[in-house]
Amino acid sequence: MSILIGVGVVTTVTVFYLGKKGWHALHKAVGITPGVLIYQDASTPLSLSNISWQQLNLNKKHLKSLADAQLYQLQRIDKKVSNYQAYQKELQAQNITPEITEQQFVLHKMLHTRLPEILASYYHLAAINTNAREPNNQQSVEAGKLLQGALDNIEQRLDNLLEQIQSQKLQDLRVMKNYIDSHNS
Repeated sequence: MSILIGVGVVTTVTVFYLGKKGWHALHKAVGITPGVLIYQDASTPLSLSNISWQQLNLNKKHLKSLADAQLYQLQRIDKKVSNYQAYQKELQAQNITPEITEQQFVLHKMLHTRLPEILASYYHLAAINTNAREPNNQQSVEAGKLLQGALDNIEQRLDNLLEQIQSQKLQDLRVMKNYIDSHNS
């Protein structure tokens, strides 16, 4: 009798687990995330009034002249900064003083000082070009390339920093596992 109950419990758990995995796979196949109540289509233009920033402090007026791709990139950068800040707060909650590297210092300066300055300069240049009698398209194209290069640079630096953190944490797990394995005898 207990064997039948055990088989029934295992079957129920297996069906539930596979059903949940299938449900998540179905959602992933159609491009939505389970549990997210608001779906935003990546192909629709962004409305500046709906954009909220978790970590970045950006002047919405300076964002008016940006293309949607750049706004989406800024949102990705903001999300990555938020992930990094959450990691830093978690370290502080564990009473671990995080070591600040030169890379982290430079990235912080870029995000909180230089990025707003770049966006302001780009906005003012775009405003001058739209108000000028003869807009200088060459300057607009160069400004767009410079802005995109700066955004790409910042995002790449963030990616590298998050990658380093992940590699370090993976290495820490390997060391802990080896330590535990060596003391199992």
